[in-house]
Amino acid sequence: MANKSRVTKVLTMLLASMTVGAIILMALGHNPPSAGPFSLWTYYRLDPVQKAISSPTAYSPDRWNRIEIYYSGTKSGNIELLAEHSRLASPDDVNFHFCLCNGDGGEDGQILATEKWKRQWPLIPGPTWYGTSQTIRICIINDGKTMTLTDSQIKRIETLLDGLCRKFPIQPESISYPGDWR
Repeated sequence: MANKSRVTKVLTMLLASMTVGAIILMALGHNPPSAGPFSLWTYYRLDPVQKAISSPTAYSPDRWNRIEIYYSGTKSGNIELLAEHSRLASPDDVNFHFCLCNGDGGEDGQILATEKWKRQWPLIPGPTWYGTSQTIRICIINDGKTMTLTDSQIKRIETLLDGLCRKFPIQPESISYPGDWR
């Protein structure tokens, strides 16, 4: 008899705690509490990496064979702000294929594909870049000195690299990282 009473109390407390938890989650809606350095909710609300990788222009599987990652040299920005910072005529003139935002100027972890990627155009060699016409260049918004990558940027760059390596015959040793890469 005492055992039955105890089971009833435990089940009642379990039901009560689940109800209170559900009410709290419903009250929060799509405004979850900050979950420390990384929140799955903010990660999953971003566009899928496959959407960023896709291109309306046809490409051959051997079009790309290298990936270069570099820091923007700025603390904030998106493609338009980076173009302005670099004194370019338009955002179409940026010399990279993807931009990975840090939350200042774009959502944290947001991947923006440039016109060069959408049209599958190679980059233009210049004073700051001497890669080949088969190199995919990814700009990470970060000054490269005082700021560290956000957790969302780290997760998204890993997913982006994985997606690009699966789509094109790019080996992990063909990916170059900034000198002070985490």
